[in-house]
Amino acid sequence: IIIDGGKGQLSHALESLTPDMQDIPFISLAKREEEVFLPGQSDPTILPRSSKALYLLQNIRDEAHRFAISYNRNIRATSIKRSILDEIKGVGPKTKKKLLTTFGDIKGIERASLDEVAKVAGMPTAKAIKEIL
Repeated sequence: IIIDGGKGQLSHALESLTPDMQDIPFISLAKREEEVFLPGQSDPTILPRSSKALYLLQNIRDEAHRFAISYNRNIRATSIKRSILDEIKGVGPKTKKKLLTTFGDIKGIERASLDEVAKVAGMPTAKAIKEIL
């Protein structure tokens, strides 16, 4: 397992091992100097910049970063698109957008009065929104 970080991150990862994970090899790669830390060694291993092993470790780390960032963006985008408003009868995409633009977020809609919400969504829909929120 490759840990992104230095000696401290490797130590924390090793502390969290369960007994069935004791045989798994761990290393860490510190970004600034591209130092490789191994368990039980206080000094880092410095691989030559031209080393194919260092290139492989860097690519693994960079791909893990790329995957994590894109996954996080997808999760955020999905959560932004979906909300409790989607479950309320009478709230379509246009009304949802107007509500969120006017009140900022779900908490803002909750804090708004029935009349304030009705100005944006109409009274029947505002009643349904307030009932659910």
